[in-house]
Amino acid sequence: MTSSSFKTRDGCRVNYVDEGPDNGNRRPVLWQHGLGATQTQVAEVFPESSQFRRITMECRGHADSELGALEGLSIQQFADDAVVLLDHLGVRRAVVGGISLGAAIALRLAVHYPERVSEQIIARPAWVSASAPENLKIYIDVAELLAQYGSEQGLARLQATERYRLVLKESPDNAASMRSFFTREPTSTVALLSRIPAQGPGVTREQMSRLALPTLVIANEGDYVHSIATATAVAELIPGATLKIIPSKNSNRGAYVEAFKAALDEFLSKRHE
Repeated sequence: MTSSSFKTRDGCRVNYVDEGPDNGNRRPVLWQHGLGATQTQVAEVFPESSQFRRITMECRGHADSELGALEGLSIQQFADDAVVLLDHLGVRRAVVGGISLGAAIALRLAVHYPERVSEQIIARPAWVSASAPENLKIYIDVAELLAQYGSEQGLARLQATERYRLVLKESPDNAASMRSFFTREPTSTVALLSRIPAQGPGVTREQMSRLALPTLVIANEGDYVHSIATATAVAELIPGATLKIIPSKNSNRGAYVEAFKAALDEFLSKRHE
């Protein structure tokens, strides 16, 4: 696996990993992480197969990628950066997919860059089409509290809110993610969490209904931020999309990982034959 970086059109240095050049048999899969995550999140659930070449861009402000100008923190910009990465690697067309934010990036690519996308994987979507959905407002809470009160007091105030208690009850895994933001570098964390959840993927329901490419939508049980209802809505909008429900991370992380890998492997392998 190669870890390297490239420069975006506006000069931001962004890191990526590439599991190896295409030897004529390995299909490129642009496989994107969620908000605040790194490439390790999506590596964990990607099938171990020599058939597929995983490419993951660590978006601006994530891991060691530069934050860049604040106006560059958007789903639209991340998707445009991904196209620059594909050009950098000489990849004309790829399967695109991702988890949460990564799913939104993939959906935007499928709508706005259809010539670059062969199939798409929308895993644990947090958005359908609207901006600032209710399920993402907890991220904005975190950003505001971290900016105003700092790590220790901000976390205490978050845990006292009704919204946090609702998230904790429905999805302990989501709640743990929210707490973890208070341990991270505050500048990029506040910048990302105050902007990305307030946006949408920049596609309309009508555009989604006109997509004509194989699509897998993945959801897991017990997930406040990425509900089965959201995934179902996405799957129903995209013609011919397949919806796969996998176990919750809250109850059995191992089962979640294995089911995730199996769903990806089945979808990708069918189209490799």
